Amino acid sequence: MLSHDMHQEFPNLAEKIDALARTNSHFSHLYDQYNGLDAEIIKVEEDGTPMDDFSFENLKKKRLRLKDELYQILKEAHP
Repeated sequence: MLSHDMHQEFPNLAEKIDALARTNSHFSHLYDQYNGLDAEIIKVEEDGTPMDDFSFENLKKKRLRLKDELYQILKEAHP
């Protein structure tokens, strides 16, 4: 399955993602959560880790909410 890595999702913001991950503790915390969820979702998809559909969809929704929040921070950050 495809990773939803932030650098792949927003290639034009890769430098800003890296900078905020180093300098903004709130962004860094959300970014770590996002990457952890992405890895967990990939594991379920690739390895067939047992999980009911409702729980799996909730993981994907949580990842999407985190991506939206991270994107908002990226948009509001100084260039």
